[in-house]
Amino acid sequence: MLTRRSSIAACVALSLIAVPARADAPLRFGPSDERSAFFIAKSENRNQVHYAVRLDSNCMPYGERPVFPYWRELDRAPDTTSRLTALEEPAYGIARQDVTSREGTGLVRLALRALPSRPLVIETTRRDGGCKAVASLRIAGVTAQLRRVFVHLKWPFGVDHIVLSGVAEGGRAVTEKMKP
Repeated sequence: MLTRRSSIAACVALSLIAVPARADAPLRFGPSDERSAFFIAKSENRNQVHYAVRLDSNCMPYGERPVFPYWRELDRAPDTTSRLTALEEPAYGIARQDVTSREGTGLVRLALRALPSRPLVIETTRRDGGCKAVASLRIAGVTAQLRRVFVHLKWPFGVDHIVLSGVAEGGRAVTEKMKP
């Protein structure tokens, strides 16, 4: 159950009136960055908010706030991206993130602003000749690799429900439907 039920509805309602940013500075990725550890899709359109991780050449999280959200504007073109606007930050932004490392593995513990009661961990490693970032959190009572968050919107504003989808140990698909 969500502890801040009304905050999710308010945050997503705010995002509905906002148009994805056309930032002056283009969104740039470094050669080791993971462009999508997970993403949020919504019922309104095909656009998605992806969560990228800035990584150094050793695949370790780079900087104090290495995870950042951005839009993939699939309704415009497959490769069109933009930054979140200030109005979209409450719905899709990151409330907090803490960076640590151990034995060649980077860890970023974070919480989304709209789901602060559901923290997740992004683990970064070197794999298959490149960097890899995997997000995990508890879904339906088990720890799972997060694949996607789907927000089903209510008309004209608000959230009907949220579905978390991932893969648990052994490759078992898990989903959890949350009502705001």
